[in-house]
Amino acid sequence: MINSLVGSGIFGLPSKIFSQAGIYSLLVIIFCAAVILVLVLNFAEVASRFTKTGGPYLYTLTAFGKFPAFLMGWLILITRLATYAALVNIFVTYLGVFNPAFETQTAKITTIFILTLFFTLVNHFGVKGSTILNNSLTIAKLLPLFVFIIVGLFFINPDNFNLNESTPALFEFSNSIFLMVFAFSGFEAIIVNTGEIKTPRKNIPIALLFTISFVTVFYVLLQMVCIGTFPGLAESERPIADAALQFMGPIGALLISVGALFSVGGTINTVMLIGSRLPYALSSENQLPGFLSFVHKKFQTPTWSLFLFATFAFLVSATGTFIYAVSISVISKVMILGIVCAALIKLRRDDNKNKAFFKLRYGNFLAVLGIIISVGLLLSSKSNEFRDTLITLFIGVLVYFGYQIFQIKKGKN
Repeated sequence: MINSLVGSGIFGLPSKIFSQAGIYSLLVIIFCAAVILVLVLNFAEVASRFTKTGGPYLYTLTAFGKFPAFLMGWLILITRLATYAALVNIFVTYLGVFNPAFETQTAKITTIFILTLFFTLVNHFGVKGSTILNNSLTIAKLLPLFVFIIVGLFFINPDNFNLNESTPALFEFSNSIFLMVFAFSGFEAIIVNTGEIKTPRKNIPIALLFTISFVTVFYVLLQMVCIGTFPGLAESERPIADAALQFMGPIGALLISVGALFSVGGTINTVMLIGSRLPYALSSENQLPGFLSFVHKKFQTPTWSLFLFATFAFLVSATGTFIYAVSISVISKVMILGIVCAALIKLRRDDNKNKAFFKLRYGNFLAVLGIIISVGLLLSSKSNEFRDTLITLFIGVLVYFGYQIFQIKKGKN
């Protein structure tokens, strides 16, 4: 559960939020956790109303209909592509610990291409091989971070915590909270099987509160070690490795970097596995061309859907930066969560007597609060990143209606 919630993006975010919020980045993490808890509780009730798989797409389809459901599917596709791009970029950045040549643009693009090809082939030749690789890699996610925290706490310099530091501007603080949302990814794994949980009304909030609290403390300690051991944190592109270098030496930094590569690599594989199924799923619902629902006879994998996702994943990764991709991923993710909150209000109104497995006390209030939080987070994003997300969403609208018109004309012929 905790392993699912700890996002590999944390290997790149400590320096980004510190550059904007300074020591107040510790508060940023706590505020972000509170925001995530509200959104996750709303998600949990909506999820508990469904026994079929389908996630936010199914929730939106049931609450609002076919076109909004397609937009939800498109938003999920955007966030998966952007998440892949962010993770691949931080992967290449950590490779720079071993050889600075990886930091050149040519080496970066070449490495991204090789990584994308590798994970595409792993997922093409079957889910079993992909799952084995993923399980092997994700085990390493928490280990380097635990080592970093436990050792680093003994080397913290209190002078690095300037308590007289001026408070950050409102936008810088809120934008830092916005970016940290990326690190609290994977909570869906906690609540996907709500129907199998005993006394869910009691146990789900407790499980979510415990898990998010643990991860919050974990992130705060991680940030404390980064601040307390590394004066140059704000300028670092690989903060965990650079901070480790300060108190563990070159060998320690290399070991932490190896752990980071295993961790991020496992998450990249997961994103490729899940993301490549999205075009297939939309095609199966007759919302994208039929060839995307083709399944390879031998390997039982959606070949063209996988190749399409991999192609766009490479293009987005090669042309974007870590922080830009993180922002696009969070914008689309927040839109998804805001829509799920709106769906909860609609579902409660349409089926008020339905006894869901898990029902929030003051659910309508929390749903409205979730929508307000989502709007606030979107306003905390940078204008160019929000614009680019809207443009990509508009392209989805054109794809949807273009394909519907094609289907109508095809039917007439």
